Amino acid sequence: MVELRCFLPVLFVFGVLVILPRSSVAYTDCNALSNTTCEECLRNLSCLWCQSTQICIYYPVQTILPPHSLCPLDLARWGSCWVNFQTLIIAISVVAAVIIIAILICCFCCCKCENIGTKRFENKMDRQAEKRKVQQEERKAEMKTRHEEIRQKYGTKICFASP
Repeated sequence: MVELRCFLPVLFVFGVLVILPRSSVAYTDCNALSNTTCEECLRNLSCLWCQSTQICIYYPVQTILPPHSLCPLDLARWGSCWVNFQTLIIAISVVAAVIIIAILICCFCCCKCENIGTKRFENKMDRQAEKRKVQQEERKAEMKTRHEEIRQKYGTKICFASP
């Protein structure tokens, strides 16, 4: 999967190129720019261009998206004349969905890998514990054998009391 940080410089440059030319333009009344061109209207960032009616109006900030009665989404332009709201909404939704899915996959993989590591560690600890137990039993058996040999050598039946 391509990382998002590869596209950040491109997005930054694109944003600067789109916004910088407008920052030096004096803000004019959007309604006065009606029946002109889309480019002239959108020089003012607070204006919205409706392509069907050739009207330049103030962007309705109360409603996040312009209402259909004002201008249909596929004919509304803001920020750039070649991007309509409908395409923008679809593109942002797809990008957001891809980012959310990527985050969920990363979280799932991290949790799964962590559990696999934990299981491996637990298995390793179990094997080591089993190995120590076997070694302890072997040492116990060796000690019993030595004690028996000592008893037979000296012919005594001495009981060793365990502490």
